[in-house]
Amino acid sequence: MSDIDIEIEDDAWTTALPKSETVALAAAQAALDGDGGVTILLTDDATVADLNQRFRNKAGPTNVLSFPAPENPEGHLGDIALAYGVCAREAEEQGKPFAHHLQHLVAHGVLHLLGYDHLEEEEAEEMEDLERRILAGLGVPNPYA
Repeated sequence: MSDIDIEIEDDAWTTALPKSETVALAAAQAALDGDGGVTILLTDDATVADLNQRFRNKAGPTNVLSFPAPENPEGHLGDIALAYGVCAREAEEQGKPFAHHLQHLVAHGVLHLLGYDHLEEEEAEEMEDLERRILAGLGVPNPYA
């Protein structure tokens, strides 16, 4: 069984989506499929911008960041941080329900912790296919359609 901790640091998440913790948990469980544990931080743009600058040397917030854990005998794969403002804007711009976008980004972050990436076209296709299958299992339409 997966060990998933969700920390809600910005109340905007639960204001916009009262079941944000449950929604994120379902996506993480589906993506992990029993494969280790993660910590998910639902926070604000400023916090993610700070993390992005400190750990990736990139300015500004992004939707989701994944931080793989060093070797861990307890199976903790790493941490994921999501920026509320960026995620909410993207969902609105893309005409998607906020809950669906949150689940997509959580699944995306977990897949990064499991070793998937999207730098090369072939890798991106594999990762996106996995995301589509995970989300379909949650009743979420294809995010790339």
